[in-house]
Amino acid sequence: MKKNVAIIMGGYSSEYEISLKSGQVVYESLDKNKYNAHRIHIFKNKWIFVNELDEEFLVDKNDFSVLVNEIKINFDCVFNAIHGSPGEDGFMQGYFELLNIPHTSCGMYQAALTFNKRDCLSTLKPYGIKTAASYFVNLGDVVDENAIVNKVGLPCFVKANRAGSSFGITKVYKTEELQNALDVAFKEDDEVIIESFLDGVEVSVGVITYKGEIKVLPITEIVSENDFFDYKAKYLGQSQEITPARITEVQAEQVGSLARKVYEVLKLKGFSRSEYIFKNGEPHLLEVNTVPGLTAASILPQQAAEAGISMSDLFENAIEEALK
Repeated sequence: MKKNVAIIMGGYSSEYEISLKSGQVVYESLDKNKYNAHRIHIFKNKWIFVNELDEEFLVDKNDFSVLVNEIKINFDCVFNAIHGSPGEDGFMQGYFELLNIPHTSCGMYQAALTFNKRDCLSTLKPYGIKTAASYFVNLGDVVDENAIVNKVGLPCFVKANRAGSSFGITKVYKTEELQNALDVAFKEDDEVIIESFLDGVEVSVGVITYKGEIKVLPITEIVSENDFFDYKAKYLGQSQEITPARITEVQAEQVGSLARKVYEVLKLKGFSRSEYIFKNGEPHLLEVNTVPGLTAASILPQQAAEAGISMSDLFENAIEEALK
């Protein structure tokens, strides 16, 4: 009997448009002979099932079901394609775990932890995982610009702590640019992380649970045409994403082992994509994404293709792993 799969997409953050694209790709890639795939759009003002005719049916949040022409649809599994809140920060994970509905992403705690850059990096540091020097600022704090520059140096990056897709991030070259960069970041979140600039090769490493085993995917080198890997570089083609990365075998082994360690230490499951910059020959962790982009142009599907894993296989494996 075919399983009913809800593909959740959209979300409450600036990333909702990217999420809708990811979710649509998952929907189109799943084998309709194996699964009854349903597109579920999650927005602040409505949760809806959108059918083939683009008709909308409200989701009953009490049990995450849908009533279509007086027939109630319950879901055997949820494929999570929401980037940002509430799909990547633990809220949807907690909701589905309360309802005992299997889902393709990591657990509630892991999602909340990895979405909070400050807490995630702080958790991993005792395990010997190197990161950039950092300084934290909350909305309403008195900003000591000299203390910031003394700690992280210039240039530095000012980032919204809980945001993705490079929303709320600025590269700062002068002390007098800090306040404006903080204002940009505070539009996305009330917590900000300021990090030192790491000058080196940037790579992205996908790690997934595939057929019951943790698998490190081929590594991608990121070469931005812009000053850094910003939104335009990620989504408007202003970057080169080279898979496999042009790094040595030793470097590939080093960063691949590190990405696996991060996955294991944090007890992740499903998809993860972590970003690193090599400084003085050592990979430094930037962040961990647990609901990475899933379009054909996205990094993780590119890596899977290099490993001989098709889009449909990648997504169907995630569902089967969740159903276990």
